[in-house]
Amino acid sequence: MSYETERKFLVASQEWRPLAEKPSIIRQGYLNRDRERVVRIRQIDDRAFITIKNNPGKIESDKLRRAEFEYAIPLDDAMFMLENLCLAPIIYKKRYRLVGADGTNWEIDEFVQPQPGLVIAEVELKHSADKFEMPGWLGAEVTLDPRYANNNIGAANLS
Repeated sequence: MSYETERKFLVASQEWRPLAEKPSIIRQGYLNRDRERVVRIRQIDDRAFITIKNNPGKIESDKLRRAEFEYAIPLDDAMFMLENLCLAPIIYKKRYRLVGADGTNWEIDEFVQPQPGLVIAEVELKHSADKFEMPGWLGAEVTLDPRYANNNIGAANLS
């Protein structure tokens, strides 16, 4: 069984851009996004995946940890599901990767739709108590704010 522990932050400045790799283009939608679990279809450039996750807080020992199951699927299948089966809205974003000064791997998502201009940085950790350097371009932490969960981005009022 796989688990993920991630922390999310708003991005406060553009200082990260020169440090980032060329972005991947992501299109993702949700077959299910209820209170207990989400089932996501994601196209990353020319690859596709189905991902099943429970919502954070279900694992008592670590409120930021959640089970995650991700499997590659045929691109044509993903495109069909995104266009015909996924709940609206479909998310379009650019994902940048960069390594922080302390060696921490960051993913920065710049949303194109449905929240244009929203930029969120994520760091995946082994445990929620793991330490990492906070780059100067980070803004407020939004890890526990459900409005910033990808499955809620389309419905959230973030203004």
